[in-house]
Amino acid sequence: MPVKFDEERCKGCGLCVAFCPKKIIYLTREQMNSKGFHPAKVTEQDQCMACGLCAQMCPDVAISVYRQEGTGGANG
Repeated sequence: MPVKFDEERCKGCGLCVAFCPKKIIYLTREQMNSKGFHPAKVTEQDQCMACGLCAQMCPDVAISVYRQEGTGGANG
């Protein structure tokens, strides 16, 4: 799993959605967190290249990116 969202911290601002180069992040409409926000989710984890743009743009530090050695991202 290259990217993980802390759904309780997410305020549904949509910055991660806007900056994802693969366009695989969306804001859920069927679910709300305990604060009443629609959190972000990834549609296809296997398409994530772990570039980290979503995490860099998140003002709530609700996204963690895990890079596998030798694959994708800025270093690989």
